[in-house]
Amino acid sequence: MNARLAHLLVRLYPRPWRERYGTEFQALLEDGPGGLRTLVNAIWSALGEHTLPARGREMDRPLLSFGAILKRPTAFLPLAMSLTALMVVLGHAAVYGVVHETDEGAAAHIWQLLIAGQVPLVAFFAINWLPQATRQTLLVLAMLAGATLANFAAVFFLT
Repeated sequence: MNARLAHLLVRLYPRPWRERYGTEFQALLEDGPGGLRTLVNAIWSALGEHTLPARGREMDRPLLSFGAILKRPTAFLPLAMSLTALMVVLGHAAVYGVVHETDEGAAAHIWQLLIAGQVPLVAFFAINWLPQATRQTLLVLAMLAGATLANFAAVFFLT
């Protein structure tokens, strides 16, 4: 791409963005193959910077996907605990049947510990990750809520 067109494309961006990235971006545009795709992409990105500007330190953060957030121990462990609790309830119902006992039994105590043990982990996860990756964190929290509701539904209908 010629230097004049590259300079004009850089001028489309807001001043703070140009001051930080303008020289490098112009050099990248001049050295690159150019073309219609590059032109449209640069214009679209400039419009994006005017509507939702990326502040300096926000651009340096790594992108966090749903899978990357879900692999965090504070997200994975509560999900595993909830699924384990569900398996305890369903396994107890499968082995012993749906029987109303006077004593709660070991399965009920294990279920209670697993469900209650998730609470601090989920709270820590939400406090830590909501500011950093809001959308992905809300998806994980919705999945955790669904697993917990499945537990309560199983206990409600099987006891």
